[in-house]
Amino acid sequence: MNDTEKIGSLQKMIDSTENICVFTGAGISCPSGIPDFRSANGLYNEKTNGNYSPEQIISHSFFVGKTEMFYEFYKSKMMYLEAKPNDAHIYFADLEKAGKKVSVVTQNIDGLHQAAGSTDVIELHGSIHRNYCMSCGKSYDAAYVKNAEGVPKCSCGGIIKPDVVLYEEPLDENATMRAIEKIASAETMIIIGTSLVVYPAASYVRYFRGKNLVLLNMSSTPYDNSADLAIYDDVVNVVHKLRHS
Repeated sequence: MNDTEKIGSLQKMIDSTENICVFTGAGISCPSGIPDFRSANGLYNEKTNGNYSPEQIISHSFFVGKTEMFYEFYKSKMMYLEAKPNDAHIYFADLEKAGKKVSVVTQNIDGLHQAAGSTDVIELHGSIHRNYCMSCGKSYDAAYVKNAEGVPKCSCGGIIKPDVVLYEEPLDENATMRAIEKIASAETMIIIGTSLVVYPAASYVRYFRGKNLVLLNMSSTPYDNSADLAIYDDVVNVVHKLRHS
């Protein structure tokens, strides 16, 4: 099947189903200027202070033991407050506005799906936009954290922690259950911009029982053989083709 046929096939799948689940990873936000994790220019290949890997720095134990160094990395490498939704985020929000039942299950913490207008978004790994005081529970927005000098502190003096799932921390049980429910009930599932190697989130794909499983990624994934359609391209390119097909 050539590229044009693949786009046509994807369009038919979208047109013929009402209940669509979009499962997204870092790749959908790369066109918005947010780096992914595992590519050559990704977050995990960043140079860091000292001999710590990015995975070590964004772990729970590192946050507790070296909070200042954690925030130095987190604020500069993981908080992109100027980023705007790109055409892919907007496309799926527009599908919802057009009357489709579109749920989004995302591994991203950037909030761009909501900024684009999607209303049914499950954030498996939390969000940079929610932050709370570990002492009194008071909430703070992302700008407060980003602009704070060193470790962000609450008005009560407590340390503020982002509502982001760090390494060594479990996923939120409520988010997990809702994600599985959305995946299991969808007729079409479109997986975008994820290598599908981060567990447990990647394993949720196994709960899909619908008609069309679509993989839309720059490179192959462990689930390619299970997919009804696999397209290797930038998601924004694909969306532009869909809009003009």
